[in-house]
Amino acid sequence: MTTMTEASVREFKMPDVGEGLTEAEILKWYVQPGDTVTDGQVVCEVETAKAAVELPIPYDGVVRDLHFPEGTTVDVGTAIIAVDVAGGAAPAAEEAVAEPREAEAPKAAEPAKPEGRKPVLVGYGVAESSTKRRPRKGTRPVAPPPAEDEPYAASALHGVQGELNGHGTGARPRPLAKPPVRKLAKDLGVDLDTVTPSGPDGIITREDVHAAVAPTPVVEPVVETPAAAPAARVAAPVAAPVASYDGARETRVPVKGVRKATAQAMVGSAFTAPHVTEFVTVDVTRTMKLVEELKQDTEFEGLRVNPLLLISKALLVAIRRNPEINASWDEPAQEIVLKHYVNLGIAAATPRGLIVPNIKDAHDKTLPQLAGALGELVGTAREGKTSPAAMQGGTITITNVGVFGVDTGTPLLNPGEAAILAVGAIKLQPWVHKGKVKPRQVTTLALSFDHRLVDGELGSKVLADVAAILEQPKRLITWA
Repeated sequence: MTTMTEASVREFKMPDVGEGLTEAEILKWYVQPGDTVTDGQVVCEVETAKAAVELPIPYDGVVRDLHFPEGTTVDVGTAIIAVDVAGGAAPAAEEAVAEPREAEAPKAAEPAKPEGRKPVLVGYGVAESSTKRRPRKGTRPVAPPPAEDEPYAASALHGVQGELNGHGTGARPRPLAKPPVRKLAKDLGVDLDTVTPSGPDGIITREDVHAAVAPTPVVEPVVETPAAAPAARVAAPVAAPVASYDGARETRVPVKGVRKATAQAMVGSAFTAPHVTEFVTVDVTRTMKLVEELKQDTEFEGLRVNPLLLISKALLVAIRRNPEINASWDEPAQEIVLKHYVNLGIAAATPRGLIVPNIKDAHDKTLPQLAGALGELVGTAREGKTSPAAMQGGTITITNVGVFGVDTGTPLLNPGEAAILAVGAIKLQPWVHKGKVKPRQVTTLALSFDHRLVDGELGSKVLADVAAILEQPKRLITWA
């Protein structure tokens, strides 16, 4: 670690990216010492107990030091990166990467000529054979600002393009790609030097990386092994490489981040709130028909329409009819807090673990608005971009275990909530309908609730209302 004494060096501290969080793990650095950074540029990705978050730097300058390596858990308020806001290069950094040139040493403090600079694509560092840095403001003519629809690093490409055409020091230039694309390539094992860019000014895009990895399953049969198939189905759209344990009989995985927070919350929930779970099996054939009709409705064009949408609406109507279910228990005050709003939580399985983001004020949303909110929530969760704020303030939760082919379960309460609804798989089953046994679409619902807040009568009414609506969806209109 380098000690910073210059007045121009700013220390960026680990912020509290979520209410009450005390630490975060550095997952990935997008910059290295010597790189130039701009105000608002993402410099690293961290994982808190609630989500993975990208941290932007709040000023312009040159990176002097990264205080912690990737994988380190850092307390909130601890400096994690040092940036020289004056734009100069640290002497120590120069000696670490530069070839010795004693004759030029006395001129180190003088601003270099503009033509001697080699602009660098933001976040990718300086070529190993070069000691050049971006000049301080005012030392070269100001280039016209890029258009609003250009990539954020487009202004740096004009100088780099000269190197791509054979100019510069002769060292092989690094492929041009934004930090998220570079991270994607690393995760998928793609060498960017082998990727053909299709973006403006020779930038490699996400599509280019996916195109480069597309043939991989054909030439690497290891992806087809049974152990890899479930992981590919749940974790990511592209199959991840199979881990090798080198014959080890055990593997120990540190409990941290989302997994650690989930474990603590579930233990607290299980041993604090007295859980009761009730079940009901219901014919949802009419609901499934309504889903297909809504998919053809122009009002839902471009929106995600599925059974979860109508189940969510059914629960919201049931809460309106039985508002006492939407409450929390305040232990210190010995009070029941009735919520006059519904922040509807949707449990989502992500590569980093189970998270429960919620739709704020879901009770006020129309069916199309609810469909849009559900689609955005699911898409953001799958990309790993759910913010800590999106997971705070939930009042009641739905967990859809049916997507895994499971009939139902006994879900544990999300801490601070009075109830959680589990939805099982919807299957074609023999069912008595109008006095005859017919094949019908059937599912099983399970409602777990905090028996301190919800007695058997109230829990039964809520579950029965949800079942009745799913059996006769027209009740969404008559009961709303």
